[in-house]
Amino acid sequence: MSHPLSAKEQALSKIFSDDYVFNIPGYQRPYSWGEEQALELLDDLLSALREAPQKLIDSMPYFLGSIVLIKRDSIPDAIVVDGQQRLTTLTLLLSAIRDTVKNTEVQDGITKRIYEKGDVVSATEPRYRLTLRERDRDFFRQYIQHKNGLLQLMKINSELPDAQSRLRANAHVFLHELSKLEQSELVRLVQFIVTRCFLVVVATPDLDSAYRIFGVLNSRGLDLSATDILKAEIIGELSDELRDSHTKSWEDIEESLGRNSFNELFSHIRMVYRKAKPQGTLLKEFRTHVTPTSDPSLFMTQVLLPMAKAYETITDSAYSSTELAEEINNHLRWLNRLEFKDWIPPSLAFYILHHNDSQAMLKFFKDLERLAYSMLVRKAGVNARMERFSKLTEAIEKGIDLSEIKSPLQLWPTEQ
Repeated sequence: MSHPLSAKEQALSKIFSDDYVFNIPGYQRPYSWGEEQALELLDDLLSALREAPQKLIDSMPYFLGSIVLIKRDSIPDAIVVDGQQRLTTLTLLLSAIRDTVKNTEVQDGITKRIYEKGDVVSATEPRYRLTLRERDRDFFRQYIQHKNGLLQLMKINSELPDAQSRLRANAHVFLHELSKLEQSELVRLVQFIVTRCFLVVVATPDLDSAYRIFGVLNSRGLDLSATDILKAEIIGELSDELRDSHTKSWEDIEESLGRNSFNELFSHIRMVYRKAKPQGTLLKEFRTHVTPTSDPSLFMTQVLLPMAKAYETITDSAYSSTELAEEINNHLRWLNRLEFKDWIPPSLAFYILHHNDSQAMLKFFKDLERLAYSMLVRKAGVNARMERFSKLTEAIEKGIDLSEIKSPLQLWPTEQ
């Protein structure tokens, strides 16, 4: 059965109107735009505004990219599959202008783009135009969408979760830059944003269709990592009753490790399964060799969660045991000083199988340290390292008794 798909250019006056009520599903990645991206957006808008004619209606449309929605015709509710970074940052910018401009009519006009009061005659409830993921929803409403919320946000000095910290940092950037403008410029800026800035809205009522569009768009250059796309695919395949709990698990891991380390974890998991030099992108090879969507719940519980725990323990040199823990961690500390990380995939494989055996752990990581540093001394290239460590991973998974081998160095002849 085919499902209708629409794609149209729409001004932000239409985007932030009663025609749309945007919801960011819980399985989406956290807000991730940094200060550089926020400042670039504002600079681009100001540059376009300065080149615009006096009558803004005569200016060329300014395009801000595309968003992908799951949405039915004539119904405002829209699930954002792609575009939450733009929608969130634009809402933040409108809020910053509202808190900087002094004209109360302009302030009220901006509030209408952020919050729908509702109407008894139209039988519409009061609601926010944009609702973030549950973790950040209340924070966003209190400090971004509520009038004067940004002033309260600037007073918060305590540590915040990563997404909320980024919102606070970007709010500070916007408030600082907007304070340099004349009041008349602020009014003209918000008029330009609302009337002359456009998004391409791609909408379909079908979940599968929306994610196919999402995948095509992001495979052609939108700023998303492979893990973001994998998250959409994996979480999107889960049943409703499992989706929220696994989304929370995913985001707990990502927040605990940090975004960069989380992305690196997926590269190492790919190598554990691939056991050879990569021949394609992380996204392609993860789908081919790890096949997480074949049983997404099993992937979450049997692969991602235990691998993440192993990875955090290994990279933090934080092995815990009633005996030999400090000796094992000392070898891990030396391994973590290496400039290359090719030793991590076999470490993950071994840890998963033997983390309860401290004797085996000590011997393995002692020998692995010798192997890794011997390759450093011999200036082994990346291809040689990948091949050697991949063979070690394969030996671990095949159950070769490494205790009978004096050292991993003896598993294969040394290059001449």
